[in-house]
Amino acid sequence: MKPIITTRRDFLQQCGGGFGSVALAWLMQEQGLLAADASAAATHRPHHRPRAKQVIQLFMLGGASQCDTFDYKPELQRRGGEQVDFTITGGTVGSPGPLLKSPWEWRQHGQCGRWVSNALPHLAECVDDMAFLMAMNAPTSEHSAGQTMQTSGFVIPGFPTIGAWVSYALGNLTDNLPVFVALPDPVGLPWTGKAAWTNGFLPAIHQGTMLNPAAENPVPDLFPPKSAGFINAASERDGLDLLAKLNRVQLQPGDSRLEARIASYELAARMQLAVPDVLDLRGETEATKTLYGFGNDKTEPLGRNCLIARRLIERGVRFVQLWCGSGLGGAAGNWDNHGDIFPGSDFEKMCIRSDQPVAGLLHDLKARGLLDETVVFWTTEFGRTPYSQASKGRDHNGNTFVSWMAGGGIQGGVTHGESDEFSFKAAVNPTMCYDQHATLLHLLGFDHTQLTFRHNGADRRLTDVHGHVVTELLA
Repeated sequence: MKPIITTRRDFLQQCGGGFGSVALAWLMQEQGLLAADASAAATHRPHHRPRAKQVIQLFMLGGASQCDTFDYKPELQRRGGEQVDFTITGGTVGSPGPLLKSPWEWRQHGQCGRWVSNALPHLAECVDDMAFLMAMNAPTSEHSAGQTMQTSGFVIPGFPTIGAWVSYALGNLTDNLPVFVALPDPVGLPWTGKAAWTNGFLPAIHQGTMLNPAAENPVPDLFPPKSAGFINAASERDGLDLLAKLNRVQLQPGDSRLEARIASYELAARMQLAVPDVLDLRGETEATKTLYGFGNDKTEPLGRNCLIARRLIERGVRFVQLWCGSGLGGAAGNWDNHGDIFPGSDFEKMCIRSDQPVAGLLHDLKARGLLDETVVFWTTEFGRTPYSQASKGRDHNGNTFVSWMAGGGIQGGVTHGESDEFSFKAAVNPTMCYDQHATLLHLLGFDHTQLTFRHNGADRRLTDVHGHVVTELLA
């Protein structure tokens, strides 16, 4: 069926019933429910010259082990098998398992000499474009709280996620796609489900839109099901008329949900044309597909999402949130590697699944000139312990983990912070999500202390009352 393009004017004109489009528009304006342009209303003037205009967040769900990826510790390698009382290093663990040296080989890479394990050979080739936060820490070692902390700045739910704040700050670059798009892992949703891309208390229009290329219907309810043969142009018009009447009943002063609903109808109509174009990869060269790991059933699923992330950025989406790992299978299908971090384990499977696709994304963005104005950042909810759990695995560890950033305004090859000799606790220049978020907003042109939203009598912000721009990462 040919999609129906509905504009705000068409929608208002269909309200009818003697109310009239002019009267309804006037009433909505008087009650603060109508913006001349929903995206323009969301746009703020940058505080300084931005270095980037778009963002890709890569979230490694489950707690990726820094001890086996980016945080090389000769002392841990030398003393593997020894028992260490971590209370002497300021830790809270008295009698953990013995030190577990990384079973992976380590080597320095790039001109910067960054140590990377051979579990991530493709990303190791990109280190000169990446800036590392080597002493990240979190106040929790629980998955849902840790994930919520890294995506919103708070361990409790209900606060806007980073993508929603970016939407609120900058608005859209395109009328045909959402400002904020979430790409869940093909295996399933993260620990907190769709709340992982919530708008929280920000106006509803800043909610992330889930796009799941692995699903039969990548955007739920965007197209009618095949079984619904009774849906046609006339029936959709009748449906819009009914929705207009229902919306008129629901008008509430100061409630952004109706305005967001109207905008979503318009956007959905435009997306009926734009989304199939984004998902149609037939125009991509075989060389590009190979770069992302197509042709290998271990790498292609996430590679497809990474390629679609690049296509979304090309088409003007402001913020793409891309997930590697699902919370549906407990400790399986993600980075929660309690039982085994050795070759052949789930840890290795997650490395293989993500390494080439993410490296391919960086290479592709750079080759197309998109990396100059796009910030890419890789993170996880917390790290893992340097001591063993179940003899071959590692437990949760919020004391230290690694995150990296690349792209617009980032100085590649630099490192900020350092963990202790075992990678148990942040030791030098520790950072938290607040600092990374402050740095991200700075690159987009905003002072994180000034980008606020009034809620329940307080001027809320992404970084709460914390955070500093990590200037060492800036080019």
